[in-house]
Amino acid sequence: MAETPYTLRLGTRASPLALAQAEEMAARLTHVSNGAVDCRIVKFTTSGDKLTTERLINAGGKGLFTKELDRALADSEIDFAVHSLKDVPAVLPDGQTFICIPERSDAREGWLSATAETLADLPSGGVVGTASLRREAQTLRARPDINVSTFRGNVQTRLAKLERGEADATYLAMAGLTRLGNAGLAKPIPLDEMLPAPAQGIIGCTACAGSLPQAVLDAFKKIEHHETRQAAIAERAVLKALDGSCRTPIAAHLFRRDDQLNLVCEVIRPDGGETWRAQGGTDLDADDELLKQLGEDVGQTIRDAAGGNLPAFSDD
Repeated sequence: MAETPYTLRLGTRASPLALAQAEEMAARLTHVSNGAVDCRIVKFTTSGDKLTTERLINAGGKGLFTKELDRALADSEIDFAVHSLKDVPAVLPDGQTFICIPERSDAREGWLSATAETLADLPSGGVVGTASLRREAQTLRARPDINVSTFRGNVQTRLAKLERGEADATYLAMAGLTRLGNAGLAKPIPLDEMLPAPAQGIIGCTACAGSLPQAVLDAFKKIEHHETRQAAIAERAVLKALDGSCRTPIAAHLFRRDDQLNLVCEVIRPDGGETWRAQGGTDLDADDELLKQLGEDVGQTIRDAAGGNLPAFSDD
């Protein structure tokens, strides 16, 4: 077999979901380039993957899922990285850029339980397992009589914990379940009932600026999805404006409604006792700067409403 003109080293976490995303991106690049671009997948076990019980905020936050890949990019060990964008800190390392953001998958949360059809159906004192501070706060807001236990690990690990009865229910992103062929295990929760994490369901490909030849960038452009990039920019902008770490429970989503883009965001007190919610709109054809400004404005509205002090989980 003749070698392709461009063989790229694609960096990814080694979890089954991350590998599924990486393999999908590699296959699409080869397809849209008519075989001119090939990928060799390079797997990394990140610091975040090594956490099985501890909260992310206790160990360093979102960057735990990306820092090994960031270092590999900086050291030219890989040519680009594929990430679940909701795991990427609000600010990329110096020199990095998003070279491709493909079309968003299902952004909804999935509810998984063998005993309860919905959260409302759980008996008082029931246990919901999650490692997400946002999901915990949203759960306690709706059901303050429910107990929340920390569920860490990849999708398979959390499914196994649920099957062992370590909790009565859990949440998993529908995008990840779908990619792994497990969408049928969950009941999707409408976005207007449970607002997801900023950039949930979005994949982002990062590289060092100027490191890839134009022919390769042209292949990425064929996979790029304009509407998804708009959502990523606005949702990450509001995340940056509010906190950008894993310490504050933040939910956000950019909706396309009629002839306008509408960014909805909420910050929730960790115990679910109070919510600050704001939204703002812009034109469907808004450029990057307008989308960033939209995120900043919505974030500032929430900051003002909260008196400048956003609620946060402690490190305990």
